[in-house]
Amino acid sequence: MSQRTLLSTSIKTALFASIAVSSSVSISAYAAEETAKVERIEVTGSRIQRQDMETASPVTVIDAAAIKAEGFTSVDELLQAQTSMAGAAVGSSTNNGADGVAQVDLRGMGSQRTLVLLNGRRMVNSGSGADSAVDLNAIPVAMIARVEILKDGASAVYGSDAIAGVVNIITKKDFEGFQFDVQGGMTDKSDGENGEISALYGMNTNSGNYTFGVAYSKREGVIQSDRDWTDPGYSSFIPTGSLGGKVINDQGEWVNRDSGYDYTQDSFYQTPNERTSVFANMVQEINDDIVFTGDFLYTKRKSSQQMSAQPADIMLNVCGDANTIPGEPCITLDDAMIKGGIAADDTGRVNYRRRTTDVGPRIYSQDTDTYRLSAGLAGTLDVHTGFNWDASYTYGNNKAKTQVDNSINATKMEASVYANQGAWFSGDPLNQAIIDDISFTEQNSGGNEQHTFSAGLNGELFDLDAGAVAFAIGAEYRYESGYYTPDQVIQDGDSTAAQQDATDGDYNVLSIFQEVSVPFTDKLTGEFALRYDDYSTFGKATTWKVGLTYEATDDLMLRGVAATGFRAPSISELYGGDTGSFDYLTDPLGHEQDPQILVRYTSDDDLQAEESESLTAGLVYSPSAIEGLSLTLDYWSFKVTNAITRLDVQSGINACLIGNDNTACETFGIDPTAGAAKFDNLTSSLTNVGSQDTSGIDFNLAYTFEGLGLDWKISNDTTYLLNFEQDNEDYTGTIDGNFGAYAKVRNNFSIQASQGDWSVMYFNRYIGEMDDHYTDYDDSGNPVAALAKADAVLYHNISGTYHINDDMTIIAGVKNLTDEEPSRVSNGSDGGTVPEVYDVIGRQYYAGFSMKF
Repeated sequence: MSQRTLLSTSIKTALFASIAVSSSVSISAYAAEETAKVERIEVTGSRIQRQDMETASPVTVIDAAAIKAEGFTSVDELLQAQTSMAGAAVGSSTNNGADGVAQVDLRGMGSQRTLVLLNGRRMVNSGSGADSAVDLNAIPVAMIARVEILKDGASAVYGSDAIAGVVNIITKKDFEGFQFDVQGGMTDKSDGENGEISALYGMNTNSGNYTFGVAYSKREGVIQSDRDWTDPGYSSFIPTGSLGGKVINDQGEWVNRDSGYDYTQDSFYQTPNERTSVFANMVQEINDDIVFTGDFLYTKRKSSQQMSAQPADIMLNVCGDANTIPGEPCITLDDAMIKGGIAADDTGRVNYRRRTTDVGPRIYSQDTDTYRLSAGLAGTLDVHTGFNWDASYTYGNNKAKTQVDNSINATKMEASVYANQGAWFSGDPLNQAIIDDISFTEQNSGGNEQHTFSAGLNGELFDLDAGAVAFAIGAEYRYESGYYTPDQVIQDGDSTAAQQDATDGDYNVLSIFQEVSVPFTDKLTGEFALRYDDYSTFGKATTWKVGLTYEATDDLMLRGVAATGFRAPSISELYGGDTGSFDYLTDPLGHEQDPQILVRYTSDDDLQAEESESLTAGLVYSPSAIEGLSLTLDYWSFKVTNAITRLDVQSGINACLIGNDNTACETFGIDPTAGAAKFDNLTSSLTNVGSQDTSGIDFNLAYTFEGLGLDWKISNDTTYLLNFEQDNEDYTGTIDGNFGAYAKVRNNFSIQASQGDWSVMYFNRYIGEMDDHYTDYDDSGNPVAALAKADAVLYHNISGTYHINDDMTIIAGVKNLTDEEPSRVSNGSDGGTVPEVYDVIGRQYYAGFSMKF
């Protein structure tokens, strides 16, 4: 054994001292590369290089073959299909407000609480600007070798954002030759077409490997009204316009509005998307002890969404009313209007609403560019049994241009109504001159930038009777900035859309981290991690993690992890400009004409970091009596305190107007005495008063065997949600258009049979029944709490793979074979359901071809 050096002695002393003082610890996760090698590698969730695959933390691994077989064409699609996901992460089915981004929501705790890594290093937050999470559209499926989902808190290793867990996307590397892939699909209604073409080229040299790739994908839209199960939408904003809630009929009489506008004919269930990506990986040995590695990714995304024509809602002064200021422009109420019951309110005004179909539907479009460049040096030191060192720099940049065609300038519209009262109130279509005057194209810009410098050292300190004590230490500096600049018309508040201010800010953080793995006995191993972060914004954070694995028998391993975590407030949370949001809310007094009510969202530059505690405990069982069978069972629990949150506005409205809670009225800016104007200042502020408390059980079964002359693979994943509470509201087993789904049971099952060159797979996905809480009204018109049920759904999928020869493979499959309809949700976000949770597209066919040279 090599003699101990001063360096190794110092490191050992520092590590043991930190463990004694803070009881802190590390995590581990998955293990080997695609080709099994008896060597030490770094695994997701730990910086200690190791040989073994079984670790204290539960990890799900999805490889490229599974991704291709199940027909996934985007990273968010494959992630949201996992049982460990909940809530309602935005993606291809989000038509309103997401700007085309796609995110992951592990445990339903929010996309901002799941850390996304690319090859073990952070991805830049991306989207339309000043974003709080990674846009998964930036990562093409074609470049993925596997995806590792660490279902455990990992702040002690990776820092902020890893409260709920980590998604580590490993790209293809060490490739030699040329590979061409094409895949496409469409629904059985002949819409929603999607396809991807990619090429991969790699070459080996005497001292390295260079792998290059390019991918192009395109996805077409699906209109909501093209699905038979979609109920027609109903909006109080109609194309002919309404004045004081009245409409003019063919006889020139003003009568109560008795019809609404069906917005489903204009809105998407699946949003169009077009992406072009270029990526590269390199490994180059500089000498026997030093290796240079690098990876590059560039993705251009062009996406769009479409919604019904802009709903214009303005208040007009009434001429002659005592409350109208002399000299102000005003409208004249003629005899027919007065006879119909149209009158000024107590401010001297009357409400005018119009669906501006004359201008056209709102078409949202995004053009984003995301770059990511990472380079590093790694080597060994002739210290003790050999230490490994690494140093890296990672740069990320995201720029976005977004626009909204057929937007309406409310200021110009109001002036036009005053000047052209007859044209606006006649119920007839508007002329082109008026259309050109009031409409404009909204243009916004935004971006994100990230710089990360990191260095580390790992190896073995000394030997115990049960094995070597391993360690990892390191430091990291990270700089983040972001901005979002809305169109000037939006900033000035002149649009019929909600007013929004600009966002601009930055911060930096310096971090020091350490881990140690101690084999206490041949059967018991402890893993410990400690991390210190110093932010330029809120200050300092210290997190720890302790994990234990115990090999009770040759067949049974017990494991458990306890950890603390944190999430730093994002740029948009700290420096975000005030913005309006039309949320789906219910007025319990029944005065609001529409289910969407304007809420003013505000930020706070004094926000503190969120804090969390997590616990996982379970077992891994591989019975020697049944070869090929393995089982895992894990209990998990996460508690977040000091959470950055917007309180539940609906609960605040109910507390104020039904419960007469003055504090709730003040918190949300509600004036219960103001009649129809009581929501004019409805506000939702970010605060550190939120909380989350969730727990559940994960079960996995994997079984490979031979039978009937075939090779079989069976897999089953189950997540049983025991509890999910947020801000003292219990969402366990419920679904809602604003918060998404928290089903008690989710299950994925697959069975594959193969022989020689072919294989066939059947897999299904189950989402359990959920409670659907909503507000109803009794015979007297009084609001009452009501409960419906969102039915359980079971989706069936089949696929087949055939290897024509060693170089050519074809894949074909059907998703949602039985064309299951989504469950109805009374407060759904679109089409009477929640598209982020259920399949709203229907039966889809797909096929692919791969060729290697």
